[in-house]
Amino acid sequence: RRPKDSAVYQQRLNAWSPVLDPVYVIAAYFILGVCFIPAGLVLQHANSKLVEVGIMYDDSKDNSSICQISSPNEGRICNLGFVVPEDMEPPIFVHYGLKNFYQNYNVYTKSFDVRQLKGTITKSGSSSGSDPCKPLRKLGDTYINPCGLIANTFFNDVFTLTAGVDAEGSNLSVIEKGIAWQSDVKYMYNQPDGFVSEECVSCDSCSCEGKNWSCEEPYKDEKGICHRYFYPEDDITQYLYETYPMLISPLEGVTNEHFIVWMRYSALQDFRKLYGYINQPINKGTNINFTVMANYEVKSFKGTKTLYLSTSNAFGGKNIYLGMFFSIVGYVSIALAVLFGIKHWISPRRLGDRRYLKFKLE
Repeated sequence: RRPKDSAVYQQRLNAWSPVLDPVYVIAAYFILGVCFIPAGLVLQHANSKLVEVGIMYDDSKDNSSICQISSPNEGRICNLGFVVPEDMEPPIFVHYGLKNFYQNYNVYTKSFDVRQLKGTITKSGSSSGSDPCKPLRKLGDTYINPCGLIANTFFNDVFTLTAGVDAEGSNLSVIEKGIAWQSDVKYMYNQPDGFVSEECVSCDSCSCEGKNWSCEEPYKDEKGICHRYFYPEDDITQYLYETYPMLISPLEGVTNEHFIVWMRYSALQDFRKLYGYINQPINKGTNINFTVMANYEVKSFKGTKTLYLSTSNAFGGKNIYLGMFFSIVGYVSIALAVLFGIKHWISPRRLGDRRYLKFKLE
């Protein structure tokens, strides 16, 4: 079939083809260098003002690690002591870091059911016949909610700040709310359809008896208030709070922000994820202690676990490579501009010089 006789189909659109004149190329390299070198110096200066301190508390290759465990959910209790090297201004971020854990593996990244995370009760794959949770939807005869590899490899070490004061002498505290993307919290994660919870007047009068409640006993929150709740099909389903009771409460379930942060998988095998932040200034030399309940086993994938305290700026966290990269590109551009300039000055080449044309002999 003959294409239409139009500018698009016949490729007659007006186009601009730049002519790489030596003077313009030299000027472009010089301008690039002039822009990148100051940018690199600014980034390096800003990075030098950031403070970061970390403790690797579990190394699969080092049996003398502070808090090494060899099996999941051991619940080993350890203490991590930080000495702040410089004054730290809020917000001070608390991250946990994993090494050699490949969240970017193709099967892993696809192993979740978005319908479950939004609250729909599902027991099978999609309408097309594929199972988004493959290979982990059931354990024996028990359904997992949420299913899939990402949700069921959730990082479940628990960090508790036990000692430390701010610049004014008040006790430090770690805020664990507001750490996930608010769009995820609002639109992507909901408790299962049919979930109900009720705050009790008192713990003494709070009972889970009757068909309206699925709990075996009331749940007491951090304020000491008791709640009773109902999860649909609880007899044949293992929910997130049952898989990770040390970190997930039955009132939150999949709306827990630590879980939401984990569900955004990393592009690299070495990564950090936000656990919380301290919104108080800390003076140089301050001692800060964390208690760790170690549940996440890293020996099986030859990994490590690290706890970090760090500050940040408009360009992110501490990163020596960003400013270095800008500076290197700038210096290389200036060097190329000088080299090309010398060559053009010594032996200039006129554009359209027919001496450089090569003809095929007939």
